[in-house]
Amino acid sequence: MIIPKLHYISQGNSPKEHLENIQKACSSGAELVQLRLKISSEKKILKFAKEAREITSHFQTRLIINDHYKIAKEVKADGVHLGPSDVCPTIARKYLYTWQMIGGTANTLENCEKLLDKEIDYISLGPFRETTTNDNLSPVLGLKGYTAITDVLKTPIPIIGVGGITTADVEAILDTGISGIAVSGEITRDFNIVRTFNQLLNASLIEEKRHTFE
Repeated sequence: MIIPKLHYISQGNSPKEHLENIQKACSSGAELVQLRLKISSEKKILKFAKEAREITSHFQTRLIINDHYKIAKEVKADGVHLGPSDVCPTIARKYLYTWQMIGGTANTLENCEKLLDKEIDYISLGPFRETTTNDNLSPVLGLKGYTAITDVLKTPIPIIGVGGITTADVEAILDTGISGIAVSGEITRDFNIVRTFNQLLNASLIEEKRHTFE
């Protein structure tokens, strides 16, 4: 399973705005988007997840649903992202289709090691720096924190950096052993920056195919 190096985490003042921003991210070249709706009604989340699936299918973009693994299965999303207070990944794994991916959030080496024991497909490690898009923020890791964890962890599982990341951070983050990044605010402010992130990450599968044919 190939995990794209750039993840766009949806943002917006309303579910409709989340969907509009997902469409903009897809049309700007994002290969994976995560629908991150913090509303209480599962029925509404299912409705918007179906709409997000239609958008991403049109662009052949991968869709991850935040938290709601049953909804991820129902709309046939490409996977689910689970935080520390969500269902255990091993429970979600038994429920989901075999081809669906599971990502997990981590802040410490211990968090990462526990996730690796639970059959996850990628780890979202952060926050890199303070961010306004998450209310329950864990201690900031920065480059030193990333290096300390990746030096010990030594895993083939992709580790995705998250939390207030800008284009200026990408090169230094990759040097720590992190394999990709998840971005919300920086992309929402300017969707044209998706192309810049992809270039910095050498992330575009299309570019990789071009190089292969050459």
